[in-house]
Amino acid sequence: MKNLHLKAVHQKRQFLINELIRSGIYKKNNKHLYEWTLSELETEYQYIETNGMESSTKNN
Repeated sequence: MKNLHLKAVHQKRQFLINELIRSGIYKKNNKHLYEWTLSELETEYQYIETNGMESSTKNN
């Protein structure tokens, strides 16, 4: 069961990273997407979905 949860989290992280890259976001505040927490990825993705294809802050 634990492995299924970890796999689901990994898949969700990867989906969010891919979507953010498609939106032109690679890093923010000198922090690459793969360094972000799942919560940070979800927040940024929700912002983009709600407000268009631009990041909530400029990329660094």
